[in-house]
Amino acid sequence: MSSSQPFPPSSPLSLTAGRRRKSRFTYKHLNLLSQSSTSSPLRVIAHIDLDAFYAQCEGVRLGIAEDQPLAVQQWSGLIAINYPARKYGVQRFTTISEAKKLCPDIILQHVATWKEGDERWAYHSDAFAHMGTHKVSLDPYRLESRRILACIKDVLPPPPTQRVEKASIDEVFLDLSAQIHSVLLQRYPELNGPAPYDDPTECLPRPPTTALDWNTDALVDLDSSETEDDDPDWDDIAMLIGSEIVRAVRAAIRERLKYTCSAGVARNKMLAKLGSAHKKPNQQTIVRNRAVQKFLGEIKITQIRNLGGKLGDDVVSKFATEEVEELLPVPIELMKSKLGDDTGSWVYHVVRGDDFSEVNSRTQIKSMLSAKSFRPSINTVEEATRWLRIFVADIYGRLVEEGVIENKRRPKTINLHHRQGGQMRSRQGPIPSGRPINEALLFDIARNLLGQIVIDGRCWPCSNLQLSVGGFEDGPANNRGIGGFLVRGDEAKAMMPTTRDTINSKAYDESGGEAKRRKLDTGAMQKFLIRSETSSEVSGLDECTKQLSGPEPYDSDAQDDHHSNAIDELAVATDIVQTDSAKLQNAEQHTSRLESGAGAYQQALNKPFICTRCGKSLPLQEKEEHEDWHFAKSLQARETSAPASREVQGPGPPKELQDSRPTNASKKASTGRPSAPNTKKVERGQKRLAFG
Repeated sequence: MSSSQPFPPSSPLSLTAGRRRKSRFTYKHLNLLSQSSTSSPLRVIAHIDLDAFYAQCEGVRLGIAEDQPLAVQQWSGLIAINYPARKYGVQRFTTISEAKKLCPDIILQHVATWKEGDERWAYHSDAFAHMGTHKVSLDPYRLESRRILACIKDVLPPPPTQRVEKASIDEVFLDLSAQIHSVLLQRYPELNGPAPYDDPTECLPRPPTTALDWNTDALVDLDSSETEDDDPDWDDIAMLIGSEIVRAVRAAIRERLKYTCSAGVARNKMLAKLGSAHKKPNQQTIVRNRAVQKFLGEIKITQIRNLGGKLGDDVVSKFATEEVEELLPVPIELMKSKLGDDTGSWVYHVVRGDDFSEVNSRTQIKSMLSAKSFRPSINTVEEATRWLRIFVADIYGRLVEEGVIENKRRPKTINLHHRQGGQMRSRQGPIPSGRPINEALLFDIARNLLGQIVIDGRCWPCSNLQLSVGGFEDGPANNRGIGGFLVRGDEAKAMMPTTRDTINSKAYDESGGEAKRRKLDTGAMQKFLIRSETSSEVSGLDECTKQLSGPEPYDSDAQDDHHSNAIDELAVATDIVQTDSAKLQNAEQHTSRLESGAGAYQQALNKPFICTRCGKSLPLQEKEEHEDWHFAKSLQARETSAPASREVQGPGPPKELQDSRPTNASKKASTGRPSAPNTKKVERGQKRLAFG
């Protein structure tokens, strides 16, 4: 009799029963994580955004309590409001009177301004009443931004592991992938080994952790197909480690500089930036890979990075929706047809949470701008020139901070933009690379550019002026002046040969070895000019010179060198006496010979030289030059001695280029020898060699 109760089916047999499930990520993915590759599914990017940055800067500078409402004022409007003031309904661009009505206790701090004649920006209590003569300066906020960036870099490991991109004055992107890879290998040793069978496509083992502690982070809800009961995979572990790193960075900024910031942690830059704005202030949001679609479903298309301007408006108008969720069913072909191939493909992937842009570690600025809108407009060159001087002072102060004085970086071009009515005119000029950059140089170039615009005519009244520098390039690295290649003091003494080295070289020379000698110019002209016969005094001088410095040509500028060489030889001989008593007698003879040779050498230099040809008395140093002069005179006399023996000048090259030697006829008459038979006539430009 069969039972009426239904029985559940038996569990199917499984060969993998009892085995641990593997991860869906492979060893290749882990390796891509170490390289900070944009294609790694384990990639982790963070975005840090300062909370109401301008307002925080003024609050920290003034020492105001954090719960005190504060707003930053620029002329008659507000450009930054802290979060306590926002609770009262104060918003950006709210008028001053409205802000005071909404929050009577609010503190309104005007931004720093440049004033004509000032060498530096300053905080002026009455700046709001002098809009026509003051110019806004954001330098205080730029300085604080640099301090915050330096703090972030100090907390993170050094490059190349560290990858930081300054996105704006108050926001930074961090690529934490390489650092997370190092932490993973430390915490989970099972990941250190090679892939099974040396196959990088093998899956990683499943993480041993089944529950993750996200501390106080704000977690985005998972997609509808995911649950919190599912065991975490390695992408969740990577996100957890990334959140720990970001929390440490935010804590350092808070402790050292007194600033609060919000952060977003996700798999790419686009999601991380959306995450940092999700929960503010002073919080961080984690967008796990399993929560991307749920997160983007609540976002408008114009909130996505790079879609907040004209491109975002174009997408909204062509697809008649602002919701990302409603763009998901749109096929990629339709997007390409309406937006173009590249833009359509990019938007198709962005609405699905895919962004493969890199974190650019280069955080240096590319250009600097100083501008002013005039209300009322200016109407003279003098007024424009005064504002140019303020622009130049503003830009030069920032160039100094950028390292232009140390030649770390310098701009190549300067640009001036001038608006008259609805017409904008621009002029550009180069900054000379061979001159140091200073205010006077920049002002002269800017004034010349303004003159070019004025010459064109129709430039008044002017409603806006802008001066900028760009084309920044890095200065030469490890560049040294000529003094850097010279050695002095103890370093130079250390490079000199020691006494022992000198003794060894002398011993080798005395034993019959051939000493190394400097190469001499032994060309034909040098041999021809050296006279073979000299007076006995000069012979004695040459003998002395050979003993002192070897067979080198005479150099009148080296008298002191020869004499010092003799003294060095004397010191060497003295050292030989001290170190080897067996050679004492030879050393004494050698020393006396050197001393006598030096004396004879100096005596010969002081004795005048009397020329045997002209009888002139000259210094010995001018002997060779004087003999060369006589030799040149004899050549000149030989050229002009026998004009009658030359052939009559005919057609051909000029006389000075023809052969100066006698012709065959004159040669025959002078020697009495007949000319050789079958002798060809000398052709133009040739000469015949004389033999015998």
